[in-house]
Amino acid sequence: MTRPVVGIIACTRRIGSEFAQAAINRYVDAAIRYGDADAVLVPALPDLLDAANIVARLDGILLTGSPSNVEPARYGDAATGNGPFDPARDATVAALIAAATAARRPVFGVCRGFQEINVAYGGTLRRDLGDAALPHHAADTVDFVAMFDHEHDVALAPGGVLARAFGGDTARVNSVHYQGVDRLGAGLTVEACAADGQIEAVSAEPGGAPLLAVQWHPEWATADHADRRMFFTLLGRALRGASLQELVP
Repeated sequence: MTRPVVGIIACTRRIGSEFAQAAINRYVDAAIRYGDADAVLVPALPDLLDAANIVARLDGILLTGSPSNVEPARYGDAATGNGPFDPARDATVAALIAAATAARRPVFGVCRGFQEINVAYGGTLRRDLGDAALPHHAADTVDFVAMFDHEHDVALAPGGVLARAFGGDTARVNSVHYQGVDRLGAGLTVEACAADGQIEAVSAEPGGAPLLAVQWHPEWATADHADRRMFFTLLGRALRGASLQELVP
């Protein structure tokens, strides 16, 4: 059987004096390795890209994390701070989510991708989690590895996709974000929450295809964590046509 193909969103990155389309290797590696899929990068070039044409040729979409944030104007906020921003990615992702829903293709999201999905369904974001009682990001003084190893527990929704997939009612997750969900998007179901009530994962089945997104980073040290591998296993099952309920046999 031919392996399914997942489209992975690229970010706009400056390289020297020019701009490039880029995706961090660990997202692509985890999707291919644990989703048993092939992958292509989808460029963040909204003025050139035909999202419906691209989606029609793919088995699903993965929206990765990124150093950039969703522009506040995307969710009706007049604020201008809390960058860096990548407006080309914002516009491309909005079109991809709409096209994937229309074409009944699964959409999975991680960190920024989780936030993009919430915004696409009419939700809003808060940008103050660096000051929260429960730290959602390591101290700025730690090194890169320690930043991604910063962890806290989440409560998994009883009977939800993640609770059934992980085989329990709690999970220990890494946390690398200063932003998060404020108002939940319409039609999204909460899959996990932190102890402070912050929503950490959502699911839905818009148009009949699975949507699953997490605020944490399952692509980090994936080989060492069964639940992180499982996220990408679920992606692979969705790419092969499983419904939301069929993701966990």
